[in-house]
Amino acid sequence: MKRRIVYLLLAILTMLVGLASRRYRQHLPTFIGEYSGDVLWALMLFLVVSFVLAGRPLFPRCIISLVLAFAVEVSQLYHAPWIDGIRSTTLGGLVLGFGFLWSDLVCYMVGVAAGVLADRFLWPPAQRENTN
Repeated sequence: MKRRIVYLLLAILTMLVGLASRRYRQHLPTFIGEYSGDVLWALMLFLVVSFVLAGRPLFPRCIISLVLAFAVEVSQLYHAPWIDGIRSTTLGGLVLGFGFLWSDLVCYMVGVAAGVLADRFLWPPAQRENTN
């Protein structure tokens, strides 16, 4: 239960920082402003997956997070009135995005990798899963 609470709190914190990175993009260095939101989105996704699958091995959580992130990005190639209607809402746009970008896939890999590294340092070796 402790793991789930930690993952949930970190996901909420990451979401807030990600929203702030979008809101105050103009105050950040160009590179950070351009890519931090996508990196943080993928990190948040990893934390949510880890919340749901707390206690499971790290590798499957990593793969599931990447598959979900990549699926959302690839879904941006599909445009139909119903899904574009969802994307036109604030929440829909934040979750589903608007247009496919190859650079977003790199950002997602960086975000999930950051989550994996943080996970390795967050839990002492005795508290990690046996199958990491």
